[in-house]
Amino acid sequence: MFSSAALRQKLPQLAALSLVAATPGVATADAVRLTYSEEWQHGLTVYGYLPSSLSGTSTIAGTGVDLDLDFQDAFELLDFGISAQYEGWKGKWGVIVDANYAALVLEQSIALPVGEADLDLDVKQTWIGVLGGYRVATGIYGDKGLRYSVGLQAGLRYNELKQEADLSTPGPGVTPGGNETWTEAILGARGTWELSDRWSVAVAADAGLGGENVNSHWRASVGFEYQAWESSSIRFGWRHYQIDYENQRSDGTIGYDITQTGPLLGVTVSF
Repeated sequence: MFSSAALRQKLPQLAALSLVAATPGVATADAVRLTYSEEWQHGLTVYGYLPSSLSGTSTIAGTGVDLDLDFQDAFELLDFGISAQYEGWKGKWGVIVDANYAALVLEQSIALPVGEADLDLDVKQTWIGVLGGYRVATGIYGDKGLRYSVGLQAGLRYNELKQEADLSTPGPGVTPGGNETWTEAILGARGTWELSDRWSVAVAADAGLGGENVNSHWRASVGFEYQAWESSSIRFGWRHYQIDYENQRSDGTIGYDITQTGPLLGVTVSF
């Protein structure tokens, strides 16, 4: 018979997997954002993010666990992940497409009253968003004629989260958890300012507007971009992220109410 105490013991690791995977990115092609042109301009950014701290509650099969994890805990559980964002701009209008995929696995034997059991934690997170952007203000500031751009963005993001704990016991096996999907409207704002001919700084924030079973979902970031090469740049910064999701399944409640913060790093190519 399945032991809920054994699952509770492993839930903090499972929660770390799912929450690292479920973190949408905010990396942006700021060089493209700053250059106003009536011709199409494009930027592609590949980036990564892992929280340096994570706190909150994760619930699987009706069992909730309080979390307090650091960077090392999250990094050790990451199996594979990649994120990318495309931006295309023409005049004041733009289109933004960002996508994320992460796969995380933990395989471990645990002791149960009925004998040894193999526990496989399987988490996959995929999301893709399509947003439209509008430059509210662009111009020049300061004695050196540095550029700035402030804009709004809105669109839709599709999210899919698989969060399962497959427990093989001497008796019948059980697989609590499952696959969750939802689509939410997104509204955000972003500002970018040049600091010199090679450096710029950007601040951004966005929030989901009423996704199904999502009580709240928002993020904010500040980042710097260094124009290392003619058409490529390096990005680094910091992000704060919060989500509160809950749904009722046949095996109980599945959900997470998490706050996390940490560094991000990316490379942008403009063309």
